[in-house]
Amino acid sequence: MWIAIFVLLGTVLGAGWAAGWLPAALGQAALKPLLAFSGAYLFTLTVTHLLPEAWQMVPGQGPRVGYWVLGGFFGQVLLEVFSHGIEHGHVHAAEAHAARAGRVPLLLLGALAVHSLLEGSILVPAAGGAVGAPYYAIVAGVALHHIPAAFALATLLHQRPGPARRTWPALLIFALAGPVGILSSNYLVLSERLGPGAYAALLGLVAGNFLHVSTTILFETSPEHRLDWAKLGATVVGAGLALAIA
Repeated sequence: MWIAIFVLLGTVLGAGWAAGWLPAALGQAALKPLLAFSGAYLFTLTVTHLLPEAWQMVPGQGPRVGYWVLGGFFGQVLLEVFSHGIEHGHVHAAEAHAARAGRVPLLLLGALAVHSLLEGSILVPAAGGAVGAPYYAIVAGVALHHIPAAFALATLLHQRPGPARRTWPALLIFALAGPVGILSSNYLVLSERLGPGAYAALLGLVAGNFLHVSTTILFETSPEHRLDWAKLGATVVGAGLALAIA
């Protein structure tokens, strides 16, 4: 658990620090293969690990898990109304204009924190009987997914007037959201205050969230449907690595 917390904290803060000195255009170009890799990796892990794990926890109640998967999928659609797709490494013109005017995008930051908290909430060690063997594989998937999001958020916040250190409080909120999710779910699951049925629902909810995010990333990396060997290679490697963990 503590390794997962440090990994998520370090990933977000490290990507935010890198955004401070790496040119935005260069950073976005470098992140495109990583986005393709993380999208394929997350999608494969969701299909091969999270969904089967959720269904195994509630035998004979598969449709209930399916409803939560749908809830997570469409819930992420709603979250992105407020986050404007920053989970995918995007910074849109309207948010950039608001940042240059000195405003902190509070709704965007709140949506991103909720998204991160939900992702962290499924990271319960196998000893708790909740996640199973691919625990660190899922930690890696969440961390990889947070890199472009943290880079985009820091890039947006750096456009605000004033010293660069003003970026860190908002970035820290995002960095802490995942660990808060980890600590909360570990306490609830390991103390048996959250039963298998409720945890299966949580897994389904986050699986739906992952399905939306990962498929959106994969579609957006090739918006014109042109063959890009670097992105294709990153996608194949990401899916293959996730399958190798099975």
